[in-house]
Amino acid sequence: MEALYERLAEAASGLAVDGAIRVTARYEPVAGVGTPVSPPTVKVTRTVRDLATGKEREVDGPGQLFEDRWVGQESAEVVLLDQRQSQANRCETALLEAVDQGDVLLPHLALHVSAEGRELRMTNLDAPHRSRDAYFRDALDESGAKFDDTVAGRALRDTGTGDVRAFLESAPSDLVYGLWDSHRKRRVQLKVPRAYTSEMVGLRPLSGKRAAGRLDVWNFPGDNVELTADGWRPVDGAGKKSGKGKTLKASAVGHGMIPPVAGMGGVTVQAIERNASLALAGLRALRFGDASKEYVRAARALLAALALLGDRLAFAAPAVRLRSGCDLLLVSERIEWVGRGREGVAVTEPLELETAGQALELFEFARSRAEEAGLMWSKEPVRLRPNAQVQQAIERSFRLEGIGEAEGE
Repeated sequence: MEALYERLAEAASGLAVDGAIRVTARYEPVAGVGTPVSPPTVKVTRTVRDLATGKEREVDGPGQLFEDRWVGQESAEVVLLDQRQSQANRCETALLEAVDQGDVLLPHLALHVSAEGRELRMTNLDAPHRSRDAYFRDALDESGAKFDDTVAGRALRDTGTGDVRAFLESAPSDLVYGLWDSHRKRRVQLKVPRAYTSEMVGLRPLSGKRAAGRLDVWNFPGDNVELTADGWRPVDGAGKKSGKGKTLKASAVGHGMIPPVAGMGGVTVQAIERNASLALAGLRALRFGDASKEYVRAARALLAALALLGDRLAFAAPAVRLRSGCDLLLVSERIEWVGRGREGVAVTEPLELETAGQALELFEFARSRAEEAGLMWSKEPVRLRPNAQVQQAIERSFRLEGIGEAEGE
């Protein structure tokens, strides 16, 4: 493990021929090649023609993400099954689970909330904007001081690109997956690009259809209903309302029949690929102020080991679930060093780090070396609680307030 660490440390500081680490993996649906998988559903804008007027107009609706790419020497259409942001979130979730189980020591911010009988937690490993999220900006420490005014909070707030030691000490994963301090007013906002990227695509997709409906086991009539202060009531046979409540289909409040209709389904693909990379130049670009050369070298190596650990925790398993209808089996994987090219071709060499256990061993070795160089990591997270306004908003979001209209019906 020491030899691997030394090579990683040299590469992360730009002192070796290695410029990146790549992971290339192939998957297939757990039900077998040719069975459909479900891409993420996103809002897309389409141009449609009005049959009555003949005019074209743009409409928004659910869709999937398709694009053309070069696959080998040929142009091919692909469907995005999991984008970079989502893949990074999967690594962060896996890291947080390892932290909770006591397998990994990783400094982080933890915002704890009690609301409507629920105990909630948000960390920089699952917050939308990581440690720079507005939830942390509007948080208090255990003494009631604003987080940005505490020692740790002020250090993160005042950090510039010339010295990111505050993030290494309090939220190191942010330096791997990227951060942008866009929620605090300042002339120059701190941005650190992600060093680790990964995405999954399906090659040469064929779109499918599905029929969706709702069967009411008691044959509840699908007539209109009227929302009232006490809930809802059926509208009489003549369609007359008794008050000023909103009129909806019974299906909108969870009752009645919905005849099956054709809708957007899954896709079948020729192959599924995951391509991940760790840009060692991105780690080399990180600055640590006036820290010693030994500290800087060890810090960059530690962040590289953290990126590899997140990847292995999230993707080394024999199967991965992206979402309902998208369970995938790993059929092949290659992890490799990528160095300076020769005769127009990048030079690659296998990197033996297949399992999460091996990655954890490398990470622990890197952490010990960083501590020897002067890094101090707290064993406890920075504990925070929301301010009064955020607390009130969270409580309201969990409070039952009558009958809501069903989405998508």
